[in-house]
This record gives sequence, C-alpha cells and structure tokens, in this order.
Amino acid sequence: MVIPRIAAYPMPPIANSPKNRVNWTLQPQRAALLIHDMQDYFLNFFDTQQPPIPELLHNIITLRSYCQSLGIPILYTAQPAEQSLADRGLLNDMWGPGLVAQPHLGEIAAVVAPEEGDQVFVKWRYSAFQRTDLKTHLAAAGRDQLIICGIYAHIGCLMTACEAFMNDIQPFFVVDAVADFSADEHQMATNYIAQRCGMAVSTQAITDALRTDLYQTSKPVTSLSTEASSHLLSANVTILALQKQLSQLLQQPSHTIGVDDNLLDFGLDSLRLMHVVEFLQRQGVEVSFADLAEAPTIAHWMQLLNRRQRDARPVVQEKVS
Repeated sequence: MVIPRIAAYPMPPIANSPKNRVNWTLQPQRAALLIHDMQDYFLNFFDTQQPPIPELLHNIITLRSYCQSLGIPILYTAQPAEQSLADRGLLNDMWGPGLVAQPHLGEIAAVVAPEEGDQVFVKWRYSAFQRTDLKTHLAAAGRDQLIICGIYAHIGCLMTACEAFMNDIQPFFVVDAVADFSADEHQMATNYIAQRCGMAVSTQAITDALRTDLYQTSKPVTSLSTEASSHLLSANVTILALQKQLSQLLQQPSHTIGVDDNLLDFGLDSLRLMHVVEFLQRQGVEVSFADLAEAPTIAHWMQLLNRRQRDARPVVQEKVS
C-alpha cells in the first residue's frame, strides 16, 4: 500500500524506444516545460547517488536552462503536504497516506526548485490536468506543446501525457529526464506514449531543437522598440555565446562544456572569469565578477541573466496605424 523502495537501474537509452507514430516538431513559441512531482518525498524512495537519479537531475537542469533562455514557461506539479481523506480519495486505498505521513519531505528538490516567475500546480491525482487549471493556463499562454520530465514515468508522467493528447496538446515525453519504479515500468511508459499519445524523445533531441532557435539571430520586429529587439537578441544567443567564449578561454571544445558543469574543473580562474564579465558587459548585460564567481556554472549564470532580463523586460509598443 506504499511506494516500494526503488532499486537502482540504468537510464534506458532512447535507442530502446519504439519508433514514434507521429513526427511533431518542437517549437519554442508553442512549448511549456512541466517538471513533474520532483518532491523530496518521491525522490526519497531512490538512492539518489545511484542511477537513474544523477542523470535525471542533470537532464532536468539542462532542459530548464534551455527553456529559461528562450522564455519557455517552466511549470511544476507538487502534492500538498496536508490532504484530507476526501481530497486524497482512492489514492488512500492504492498508496496509503503518502506524503501526508511525511510532510517535512513536501518541498520540491532544491537542485530543481522553482524560481521567480515559475508556476506550481497543486497535484491531487495522477494526471497534472485533474483538479488543476493547467489546461486553462496553457491555453491562455498560447501553448499547445508540453515537454514532460520528472517522476514517476509510468504513473503521473504517463497519465499527464495521455490527457494532454486528449486535449490536443502535443506531449514530448523526455525518456532520459524521467525516472520510475523499475527499468521495465520506465520502458512501458515510453512504449505507450511513443505508440499511443505522444513523442518519446531524449534530452539531446529537445536541446538540439531549442539550440536551433538559440543560434538564430532575431529579425527586426516592427511592433517592438529597438531596446526590445536587443533584449530578444541577447536572450537568443546567451547560452551558445557563453559556450563559445568559454571554449576559447578554456581551450575546450564547446560541446564538452555542459550547462551545469563546474567551470573551475575546466581551469576557469580569476583572469579568465574577468574576460567573461567583460564579454557579457559588451553585450549590454549588467553583471559583476562577484555575480559569476558565486556559482561558476552556465546554468547559474543563465538563471541570473534571465532574472536580470525579466526585471528589465521592455513593454511592447502598439502599432500606430
């Protein structure tokens, strides 16, 4: 009646997945990222030092960083620590009291925790669409594609993907950014989605699709001010520009520098860090040596730059006819 202790298993490779029945193209202006039930309570059933958890966390951080850089909404689900018997309903019969028995584990894991501007939906049932306004939220934001990562693959992630499909929202189930009770159940969820209600994809496939947009320079937009266009340009090239700059400074191929890698391990020192500061300042980004030294990873720097950008985001000007 409770979630079992989960044995370590290797993250299933995308090569094990069946061919997707559909061939949807991920488009940043249509997409939202859903980080599903990544609460300490659910992670606590794994040995977090053993696979698949380190890869799960790494890939969720990567997805979130890319989505942040393109302004793709970051959404979360989380079960409340306090639930009445009526609210919990049949989950009591299937899983017992669940999180209610350990409310101190209700927080979303710190390494992937929501940031300012992210949306958290209170989770009551397997599907993130049940008893929430997720569907309304996506419609209001003009989003009809949902990138799904988190836990557990064959329960909440699968049910959310299935219900997204039934509401004409294209689900992209990230095979190596979810975890489950076992490799078999993980694979079962992957197979079902690929054949019945969505696309089973890898983190690499998602970031490759988003990287294409990051490479593109912004075209002039007549309804935005010159200042707005410059902000869009800097948002689109930040990750790749940082990787290119670091590649030159550290004498490393850019593709080997991950967004959450500690850059000190690559030889980043004070002099090289000052070059990065000067590079960003030339792009019009207000940043200091201390800002970047606090946590020398591209992921941290992107979070910082995105916060600064949100704070300085210009207002769209209406066209005058």
